[in-house]
Amino acid sequence: MPATIIVGAQWGDEGKGKATDLLADSTDLVVRYQGGNNAGHTVIVGDDVFKLHLIPSGILYPHVTPVIADGVVIDPKVLLEELDGLEPKGLEPFDRIKVSGNAHLIMPYHRELDMLIERRLGKAKLGTTKRGIGPAYADKASRVGLRFQDLFDEKIFRQKLDAALDHKNELLSKVYNRLPMDADEIAEEYLGYAQRLAPLHAETSGLIHESLEAGRHIIMEGAQGTLLDLDHGTYPFVTSSNPVAGGALTGAGLGPRHIDRVIGITKAYVTRVGTGPFPTELFDEVGDRMTDVGGEYGTTTGRRRRVGWFDAVLARYANRVNGFTDIFLTKLDVLSEFDTLKVATGYRYEGEVYEHFPPHQSIFHHAEPVYEEVPGWTGDITEVDDYDDLPREARDYVDLLEDLCNAPITWVSVGPKRSQTLVRRDVPLVP
Repeated sequence: MPATIIVGAQWGDEGKGKATDLLADSTDLVVRYQGGNNAGHTVIVGDDVFKLHLIPSGILYPHVTPVIADGVVIDPKVLLEELDGLEPKGLEPFDRIKVSGNAHLIMPYHRELDMLIERRLGKAKLGTTKRGIGPAYADKASRVGLRFQDLFDEKIFRQKLDAALDHKNELLSKVYNRLPMDADEIAEEYLGYAQRLAPLHAETSGLIHESLEAGRHIIMEGAQGTLLDLDHGTYPFVTSSNPVAGGALTGAGLGPRHIDRVIGITKAYVTRVGTGPFPTELFDEVGDRMTDVGGEYGTTTGRRRRVGWFDAVLARYANRVNGFTDIFLTKLDVLSEFDTLKVATGYRYEGEVYEHFPPHQSIFHHAEPVYEEVPGWTGDITEVDDYDDLPREARDYVDLLEDLCNAPITWVSVGPKRSQTLVRRDVPLVP
């Protein structure tokens, strides 16, 4: 049975949680393949609102096994808090979730350095969540990181911690003029998590392969989005891992022959959090209204998101990088507020028009969007339950985005609830 990858097509916050939750009804495993608790998914089921940061969205289905794979970085305190928050809702998270022993740990010095580095950058700061994700991935690449499996061997944990902290304390004290951290205190805290977390420890790559061989269906769920990818995003204003479809393979330990579907999640407009270029960003009353109606505030941080008109240049780029078989369009209902809509079809820079992602960062930073204006629609569409019942202008807008993205739009979301999703193309998720 093939696997499906769900990936954000913009700068994150596209609604991947809702898409994964909706599609997980027909799957057996939902695998989170990268990122940390710097990302968040909000899922609304009936009157219940779930804010998930590390745990895969499939946790809301009792038949789904949620998996946190090798490519994720884990703050064990945050993971336990999230598990404890789900247990009273009858979801039995401790009995179902599996965590790769190869996933790296976010340590207290990672959080401290994240904060200090951002402060030192001043006006050039990246806008990180200060959760320690970047420094944890840096230690992973430097081969001095601690892993989830190390929690269950005190001797190995202390050896690795002492070696890492020897260097980190030099950095904290001599570069940032901070007090050194105490290895005994850190060890006592982290090893104290081991007993509760031990039942979650698994060889997840083997679990994934065994599930595929048994004919089970798997969804691979990423955090953030394509334009925040470390290699393919708007560097340096990116995350520290690879949210793109290729990152799912390395993050979960899976080969490309097992993938037959890549679903790109995109809003009907664009948002981003943090600093960095944003060609279609709105600074006017339209942007304020879009923010308020769309509830554009971060799940993890509560920070106000920056908003702008739909950018087809970025959408085409995301399709090229990921190879979308389908697009899941979210928040179409937010645009019901506007009489006229704009879509960026290209960028203009020094007299030249670029219909694809520019070859140099300076062009992208200073590009002027080339807009196509289309009529909006009036009236609330959140109660529409059949795609063909949408206003003609709304369907025309979706048709336009599909043509500009060069990928089929299969689902259209007209509200935050699971039930507020319209099927535009009747294509089954599982063959």
